[in-house]
Amino acid sequence: MTRARRQTAMKFRYRGRGGYREGAGRPKKIGAGVPHRPREKVNWRHPVHVTVRVRGDAAKMRSKACFRAIAPALAAARERFGFRLVHFSVQSNHLHFVAEAEDGKALARGMQGLGVRVAKALNCALGRRGNVFADRYHAHALRSPREVAHAVAYVLRNAFIHAARAGKHIDPGAIDPMSSAWERDAVVAPRTWLLRRGWLRFASAG
Repeated sequence: MTRARRQTAMKFRYRGRGGYREGAGRPKKIGAGVPHRPREKVNWRHPVHVTVRVRGDAAKMRSKACFRAIAPALAAARERFGFRLVHFSVQSNHLHFVAEAEDGKALARGMQGLGVRVAKALNCALGRRGNVFADRYHAHALRSPREVAHAVAYVLRNAFIHAARAGKHIDPGAIDPMSSAWERDAVVAPRTWLLRRGWLRFASAG
């Protein structure tokens, strides 16, 4: 089965009714979100960078009212089921997390618990109902000190990255108040070597 998945996909000629033909099926929408592929294998030694988007009518998370609701929800789910939330940043329409998880099941359960709490808090703050998240979360394992340093810098500086792209002036010494750089009570201390010590020598490069 593993060998079959690794083989290069072949194009088959359509020979009549039924079967495969190129271009068949429901067209994939532009910006449809995270594809339903097998997720990366999670190893307890490697932190994970997780990104999740919210629906358009819930994309107001950087308002003070929404963040005041979201921050306690993050704190309540910061350490459950073998999942540990170490860093985060809240953007208008998406969230970034750097987390630790014992395995893939722990990551899935931890993200489910976190997502339920965030969704309830955000719906309450916005006076809305229904689904909050636009698609599945995307998770990428961080396997080296350099990769961890870049991910932490990207998450904690994400608001300023978006502001710079919009042509706004950025104070290089500023701290995003809607991230774990400010809201330390919403996260836990890391346990993996990569997040405790390994990334520090590359921190200035982030």
